[in-house]
Amino acid sequence: MTTPEAAAPSRLRTIRRVLGLLHPHRYAVYSVLLSAFLGVVSMSVAPFVLGRGTDVIFDGVVGMQLPAGQTKEEAVAGLRAEGRDQFADMVSGMDVVPGLGIDFSALGRILVIVLALYLLSSGLIWVAAYGLNEIVQRVVRDMRSRIERKIHQLPLRYFDTHSRGDLLSRVTNDIDNVAAGMQESVAQLVLAVMTLLGLVVMMFFTSPVLALVAILTIPASVVATMLVARRSHKHFAAQWEMTGKLNGQIEEAFTGHELITAYGRTAEVQRRFTDTNESLYQASYKAQFVSGLVMPFVTFLGNVGYVVIAVLGGLRIASGTATLGEIQAMIQYSQQLSQPLAQIGAMVNLLQSASASAERVFAVLDEPEEEPEVAAPTMPWSRHGLVEFENVAFSYTPDRPLIENLSLRAEPGQMIAIVGPTGAGKTTLINLILRFYEVDAGRILVDGVDIRSMSRDELRSRIGIVLQDTWLFGGTIRENIAYGNPYATENQIMSAARMSYVDRFVRALPDGYDTIIDEENDGNLSAGERQLITIARAFVSKPSILILDEATSSVDTRTELLVQQATARLRDDRTSFVIAHRLSTIRNADRIVVMEDGRIVEQGTHEGLLEAAGAYARLYDAQFKALVE
Repeated sequence: MTTPEAAAPSRLRTIRRVLGLLHPHRYAVYSVLLSAFLGVVSMSVAPFVLGRGTDVIFDGVVGMQLPAGQTKEEAVAGLRAEGRDQFADMVSGMDVVPGLGIDFSALGRILVIVLALYLLSSGLIWVAAYGLNEIVQRVVRDMRSRIERKIHQLPLRYFDTHSRGDLLSRVTNDIDNVAAGMQESVAQLVLAVMTLLGLVVMMFFTSPVLALVAILTIPASVVATMLVARRSHKHFAAQWEMTGKLNGQIEEAFTGHELITAYGRTAEVQRRFTDTNESLYQASYKAQFVSGLVMPFVTFLGNVGYVVIAVLGGLRIASGTATLGEIQAMIQYSQQLSQPLAQIGAMVNLLQSASASAERVFAVLDEPEEEPEVAAPTMPWSRHGLVEFENVAFSYTPDRPLIENLSLRAEPGQMIAIVGPTGAGKTTLINLILRFYEVDAGRILVDGVDIRSMSRDELRSRIGIVLQDTWLFGGTIRENIAYGNPYATENQIMSAARMSYVDRFVRALPDGYDTIIDEENDGNLSAGERQLITIARAFVSKPSILILDEATSSVDTRTELLVQQATARLRDDRTSFVIAHRLSTIRNADRIVVMEDGRIVEQGTHEGLLEAAGAYARLYDAQFKALVE
């Protein structure tokens, strides 16, 4: 369990890493900071200048109450002689001319200057906020691009060990939260810090004594913000972790809806969802409750400072040690001081939520990628389809070996059927051919070349795949067929469609090959027709090696014969590996390989293996008996 003390450096590293994303845009950041600085200076000077205007008014009002023709010193002496010492003290601290009223000309100039300062401040701060938001959007765009590229560079092992729903949540929800956090907090945080510094400087310039009183609230606000941030971060982290878990459960429930309903497990799925949803609610509630404590506390401290400055300021005016304009400026500064303090507290807590999401995003970006490619030989390789396994060993985890000392040779054009119970290593064997995983020992050769000497793109360009679960992306039927070869011509696409019997049903569709396939509209295609499209996709890629994962096991009866005929055409003159579950579909295989516990226990033809009365015969008899019963 991570302690708060250990988690704090991690949070700081994450925040620094997020801010480090601004480095490529540093010159734009410098320009924005300059604009913000000038805007804050203008805003901070304005109350001081406005205070001079108040002094002009008050000096004029008091001056009208004093006899004309006297100097200020004579007027003060006269007041003391009359026993009006407190009024005399106040007048002595003012820039008053006895008998002279309000200087409206000077007052007008001051008001114009104040108006200009506020207009300039508003314009510069708007430019700074707009510029910062633009920079943040670029950073978020770059982050999305980085994680999208990263996903394509992750090994298959990562996807086998992580929930798809949680990964989607990291790519979407967490990045959105980072974007919202940066967009809302960075601009406000920068402006709030600059405003705070500007106000403190102007307060000391105006009245050092009252400034010391006012800034006493700052340490208390900082301590409160730090304490709340420390407590809220763990709740924000739990909130986004639960969000990812909930998305994973929703994705699982949607994809397996029919199975869940068929087995009557709806109540259990709903219970799991309710439990996770409740955990998400608790984490979210605690995060928002704790983070919401900052604003009221900082506002309270600001009000306390405001009252103290008002009382002390009144006493200083009465004693003649400060003017009314100075105290007015200090009161205005005191009111303004609480705003950036509250903003900083709120933005720090918003950054806690964003940093919790950023940790989840960076966790994906920090995952080890597929082993780097080696420099491929420059001489072209033949494409005959010879595949050899030489003493191959592999394990998903070091302490649990799956395949040990496996050797197998598939001659060009042969059909190799791979059978065995679940967990025997059939799919793993295919994953190794495709280099989704790297072998631990031994080697795999294609046309006499170790596949580790090939680039993955070169290797996979030789292999066509037709899986049990059809995958068609959102697009037209034509685009789905051409997915096997992005450079395929129209004639090649049509030829592949005819060879796979796709052409006969596509031409009956209103939009033909331009029929759109997506989640909302699958083109009214049956499972078998979708399977035929994947076979056409394999045709158009012109592979020398073919991998079939029981292509007819999820196909409706009406088109199963067409699928079998299409796959037979596809296998013609190609080395084929067929992962079979229904043994009746592989009777014509050139060789049947029986696997158990990662080892080849038998291999031969259908008839030969039945005569041997071994593992294959037992599997065959069990399936035949099940069909009869």
